[in-house]
Amino acid sequence: MVLNRMRHPSFPGTLAGVIYQNGAFSCMQDGQWNAAVTESSRKAAGDAINGWDPTGGAIYYYNPVTARNQWIRGRPVITTIGRHVFCA
Repeated sequence: MVLNRMRHPSFPGTLAGVIYQNGAFSCMQDGQWNAAVTESSRKAAGDAINGWDPTGGAIYYYNPVTARNQWIRGRPVITTIGRHVFCA
């Protein structure tokens, strides 16, 4: 999804710009970014770099159990993977 945002005109065009965009990812605000990197995360990052996008081009995502912002729930849903909904 980060790579999708880099390609989208509404977002910064760099990896750092997307990741560190204020308010873009809750994990950057609540300390999750400091968690150990799992093997599945490494694999997902490698797959993304190699062009595989299971989100179907999504630029937004949320967990419907924890999401409080109603705006995100109005976005067109592309797919659901695990506990997360991916949107356009």
